[in-house]
Amino acid sequence: MAALSPVPSMEDLNIMFQESSLIFPYKETPKKSIFLSNIDQILNYNIPTAHFFKANPDFPPETVAERLRTALEKVLVPYDFMAGRLKLNRELGRLEMDCNAAGAGFVVAKSDVSLDEIGENLVCPNLGYRQLAVQRLDNLPPEVDQPLCVFQVTSFKCGGFAIGMSTNHILFDGLGAKVFLLNLASQSFENKPLAIVPYNDRRILAARSPPHVSFPHPEFLKFDLPDDITKTSKIERISTLAVVAALIWRCKAFSDDKNRVSTLLNVIDVRPRVKPPLPYSYSANAVLPLGVSETCEEIKNGPFSKLVEIITEGAKEMTHEYVKSAFDWLELNRGIPHGDYMVSSWLRLGFDEVEYAWGKPMYSCPVVNHRKDICWVFRDAVDNGVCAMVALPSQELDIFEGVFHDFFASILVH
Repeated sequence: MAALSPVPSMEDLNIMFQESSLIFPYKETPKKSIFLSNIDQILNYNIPTAHFFKANPDFPPETVAERLRTALEKVLVPYDFMAGRLKLNRELGRLEMDCNAAGAGFVVAKSDVSLDEIGENLVCPNLGYRQLAVQRLDNLPPEVDQPLCVFQVTSFKCGGFAIGMSTNHILFDGLGAKVFLLNLASQSFENKPLAIVPYNDRRILAARSPPHVSFPHPEFLKFDLPDDITKTSKIERISTLAVVAALIWRCKAFSDDKNRVSTLLNVIDVRPRVKPPLPYSYSANAVLPLGVSETCEEIKNGPFSKLVEIITEGAKEMTHEYVKSAFDWLELNRGIPHGDYMVSSWLRLGFDEVEYAWGKPMYSCPVVNHRKDICWVFRDAVDNGVCAMVALPSQELDIFEGVFHDFFASILVH
């Protein structure tokens, strides 16, 4: 794990947009409204990702764009909600998904930069990547709602290309996105069935009736809205994420008041934790934050193994009953995640393992964004290590990086 700073010279990839349009399911889909779970309700923001591919003489970027368009038209049938729009059910005061086949966004662009010019910096945080996954279609008239997902094919002058995907988090979480990409990739081939039939029934995570809250859930903040609107550790198994999260927590704490209590939110996949387990093909959000707290003084100066243990032991609290209680709490309180910093792991998603007709991505990553409250952890394409994408104000980031380097320097000394 190493610190990779942004590359200023590559913040502008000299993108020229050639096409921007809506695409639709290739055949008629039923008009319906889809229930959104209580965790879906609070994830109304976009997650952009970029997936880079080497040049393939059998699949020039123009062919890839056409194949991808056709593949999207096919998958928007079983994924009809992705071509829909959000709407407010005023009677219930809840968001719903209106499956109205209004379409997904599709963009074609080109860059006069080559992947060779980016070179080793491909894996560095790059503000320029935001040009590879636009989040809205600017050519739509104001009365037309923006799509919930936009796909973009950008060709580089070397013949390589990137596929950008910006999806509203309400559509699905990381594992749901992985299943979607497997299905999208399968349709890039000719006459190939879906890789996995998606499971789209979100009521499987509906709150109980009546709700029964059996835990306090400090990881959520209640909104009162008006009705009308390792050696010293006792743990047996230590995960990579627990160690990375502990380090990130320590680095972040150094920019805070030492007398304050800091809360880290660890985003946990609940699919295997509920009874019965949710199917792998569940195409929605099945993640919940779980908070662990400690004083900033202890985070900074206490044993590192203690932080790892706090995170590891805290994750064990996410039981079937805790998950149900969390959804019930959200049913009663309509709250939002509450903590100082959130860590979301993409370590097991394997976006770069998805095989399209033109091959696997050489690199896949989240796109840098403005959110200073979330850190994304994912695999490093250089040596299969771990990357953590951190966005903070410059002064805080200087402190963060200093603590980060000091940590590894102390390991090398010992």
